[in-house]
Amino acid sequence: MEHIYPIFDSLIQRQDRERLLRQRAKVVWLTGLSGSGKSTLAQQLERQLHEEGFLAQVLDGDNIRSGINNNLGFSEADRMENIRRIAEVAKLYLHTGVITINAFISPSAAIRQLVRDVVGPTDFLEIFVDAPLELCEQRDVKGLYAKARSGVIRDFTGINAPWEPPAQPDLLIPTGKMTIPEATQLLYGFLLPHIQFTETDA
Repeated sequence: MEHIYPIFDSLIQRQDRERLLRQRAKVVWLTGLSGSGKSTLAQQLERQLHEEGFLAQVLDGDNIRSGINNNLGFSEADRMENIRRIAEVAKLYLHTGVITINAFISPSAAIRQLVRDVVGPTDFLEIFVDAPLELCEQRDVKGLYAKARSGVIRDFTGINAPWEPPAQPDLLIPTGKMTIPEATQLLYGFLLPHIQFTETDA
């Protein structure tokens, strides 16, 4: 755009920050229905990464919408803009060498492709947190599904707004068939080779 001059090339580079942190940054994107376990899994993964000496940051739907995206609603256009902004924030973290764990419904293939395009395909890891709709409704302590079914909440994914599960995620986690500790270990084991810093990275 006119009169905008990014200075990224003159700043300390990502590989220098990764060398300092002794880790490789990635954007871990947890997608799934409300109640599938995304936020809980993100929190547990962040804690385990911290205990293992990795620097990670969780970006979660409720926290983001109460802050940087508090001016957005839930229309298709606003959902797209919500995710676009989050992707840009995750990209900033990526360039500081930090692992971001993103827990967002991101209901369509187009929305998730937008994130992949912003972040870059080699740094974007799509994780499908898979739980049946019936189970998600049973877990719904906020009563959101009941409100959606009664018409109080409009455009609620899985009820009165479409849900497109990932066709080829990097990892599928069936949280309807395993405990959160089991799911956390599955995700951590998958992620570790992507974030480990080796001597060839130095």
